[in-house]
Amino acid sequence: MESILIVDDDINLCQALSDELREVGYETTFVNDGDQALIHLSNTPADLVLLDLKMPGKDGFEVLKEMNEKKINSKVIVLTAYADVKSAIDSAKMGASDFISKPYDFDELLITIRKVLQKDG
Repeated sequence: MESILIVDDDINLCQALSDELREVGYETTFVNDGDQALIHLSNTPADLVLLDLKMPGKDGFEVLKEMNEKKINSKVIVLTAYADVKSAIDSAKMGASDFISKPYDFDELLITIRKVLQKDG
């Protein structure tokens, strides 16, 4: 079973998204800030990270940077309410596989998750 770590400061979104993803067969965990995400990923690898950009403390860009520095090889989809072209380009340069705006459509998100998880390394 593929594992997904959801990183978002919106606890309600984390719980709802986690429930939806479990219903379609993914193993999910969620944390509510960047520091928790990095600690979790250091101890428990995830196949995919759904990462918010705007969070208190470490933001999504800092998490991406540290994931690269620590050679954490999880694939990343940025999921943010603050979507703009610059953020999408910057996150792609830092290794994110895709970029989705909130509010998201779950069916579209699921297609993107499946596409990203099927890509080789």
